[in-house]
Amino acid sequence: MSDWLSAEEWTAVRLSLLVATTAMLASLPFGLAIAWLLARGRFWGKSLLDALVHLPLILPPVVTGYLLLIGFGRRGPIGQWLYDWFGIVLSFRWTGAALACAVMGFPLLVRAIRLSIEAVDRKLEDAAGTLGANPFWVFLTVTLPLCLPGILAGMILCFAKAMGEFGATITFVSNIPGETQTLPSAIYTFTQVPGGDAGALRLTLISIAISVSALFFSEALARIVGKRIAIA
Repeated sequence: MSDWLSAEEWTAVRLSLLVATTAMLASLPFGLAIAWLLARGRFWGKSLLDALVHLPLILPPVVTGYLLLIGFGRRGPIGQWLYDWFGIVLSFRWTGAALACAVMGFPLLVRAIRLSIEAVDRKLEDAAGTLGANPFWVFLTVTLPLCLPGILAGMILCFAKAMGEFGATITFVSNIPGETQTLPSAIYTFTQVPGGDAGALRLTLISIAISVSALFFSEALARIVGKRIAIA
C-alpha cells in the first residue's frame, strides 16, 4: 500500500484509524452507562437526556464543531480548565478530532446498546437479584453478556461514523496535515488543488472499503441479535 499511496495519504489513513479507534473506545464506557440509564432507569429528565444524546444526529455537523470549539477551545470554559490543570489542549490537535468524532458517533453507539439491553429478559435479571446479586453484579454477569452483540454492533457503527466525520472535525480542529487531517479532510484538500483527482479517488476507495466492511460486520451482528430476540 505504501507504493500506491503517498506519504501524506498514508499519514491521513493512519490518523483516521487512530482517531476513529480512540473515539470508539473512549465513548464505550459512557455509552454503556447512558444506554443502561435510558433502557432501565426511571427518573425525571429521561426524555431530556435522550434528546441531548441524539442531538448531534439532527444538528448540522458544523454547528456541533462550533459548539465544541466554544466549550473545549483554548479559551473555552472546559478547554481552559483542562489546559490550566492538566496541560491538555484539544483544539487543533488529533485528540480534538477524536473528541469531535466521538460526539458525532455517540448517538449510534448508545442506540445500539440501548436496544440490546431492552431486549434482555428482565426475568433473568430479577432472578439474579433474588439470589442476592447487587445491581452492578447483575449487569456485569447477566445483562452484559446477553447484550454483547449489540455492544459490538454499536462500537462498529461508532467507528464507521468516526471514519467518515468531516464537518464537526474540520470546524473544531481545522485541517492540519499530519495532525488533524483525516481521510475526509484529505479528500477535500485533494479536490481543491489541480491534479488532485487521483489522490482523492485513492482515498475515497479506501474510505469506501473500510466503511462497507464495518457496515457488513454490523449487519451480521444485528442478525445475531435478532435471532437471540426471536428465541427469547
